[in-house]
Amino acid sequence: MTAQLAEERVADERVAAENKRRCLAMVAAWNRWELGGIIEHWAPGVVHYSEDQPVDTDEMIGRMEEGLAAFPDLHLDVRSIMAEGDRVTLRITVTGTHAGGFAGLAPTGKRVSWHIVEELRFVDGRVVEHWDVMNHLPMLSAIGAVTAVA
Repeated sequence: MTAQLAEERVADERVAAENKRRCLAMVAAWNRWELGGIIEHWAPGVVHYSEDQPVDTDEMIGRMEEGLAAFPDLHLDVRSIMAEGDRVTLRITVTGTHAGGFAGLAPTGKRVSWHIVEELRFVDGRVVEHWDVMNHLPMLSAIGAVTAVA
């Protein structure tokens, strides 16, 4: 390996590590219920996709606010995090108490959990694209909204 290639590899690893740090800072902001601490990492014009469908930034913020209102003790636990190039992927378990309305469902007071996979693409230290896939089935089953399938 040439010295230039080695330097580029070290620089790429440094960027990947910094992007992982940014993701963990966003998770920490979630766990403090500070949406601004998440949004500050987004580039102007960030593009969001939820379940592969485009989501307007204002709608994404509304979904985040709805989640915090429905689960006021919401907590994200990062189970794994990987970075490659300009992308970071996180596998997260979310826990909380269903204390407010959610998706038209009345609060049950039950402790619930669900799972998320997030992928974020960074340019110049800011999130320019964001994808999420959520498995709400454990939560919906716990509050009686659906019957879990074995």
